[in-house]
Amino acid sequence: MKRIIISFSVCFLLVSCGSSFQSFYNNHKADIGTTSFQVPNFMKALLGNISPEVKNAIGNISDFKYIKFENIDTLKRQNLIAEMSAVTNSGFKDVFRKNELDNTRIISVVEFGVVVTDVIIFNSTKTETTAYYLQGNFDPEKIKSFSDEETFNTFSTNLMQAYQTNINPSFNPEN
Repeated sequence: MKRIIISFSVCFLLVSCGSSFQSFYNNHKADIGTTSFQVPNFMKALLGNISPEVKNAIGNISDFKYIKFENIDTLKRQNLIAEMSAVTNSGFKDVFRKNELDNTRIISVVEFGVVVTDVIIFNSTKTETTAYYLQGNFDPEKIKSFSDEETFNTFSTNLMQAYQTNINPSFNPEN
């Protein structure tokens, strides 16, 4: 009986300490030099107004989180890469992984049949590290296309512009 209780406790501890993008996001959103946002439920309608290019690239989004680290040292960058690897090793499948000294890119997904339901797109260079978490229904081939650096950079720029346009209200009544 004692072994069963100990085994159950160890299993519970391992499951409760598991890595997730939400825990990664929560652990780092207040770091100095970090820009981050997540789309709360009441703002989900904004996701429907994303530019046609972005919407075509990714499909339907039900959850969206973004975090960007700037001006980080080598040790912090290595820790972020290690943490993201732990997140993607817990239930995600790598679509693409590139590990180089100057650039680490990870695209990991969770699949339900032939549909991708969760996506993590992580890119880390010497100057900045970014991570996206998307949940919804996505075309696997479109997600795979983000392994191309130019496609990824265009996607990032378009997504950020579309999102910022929708959340930055003007406080000047004349504008």
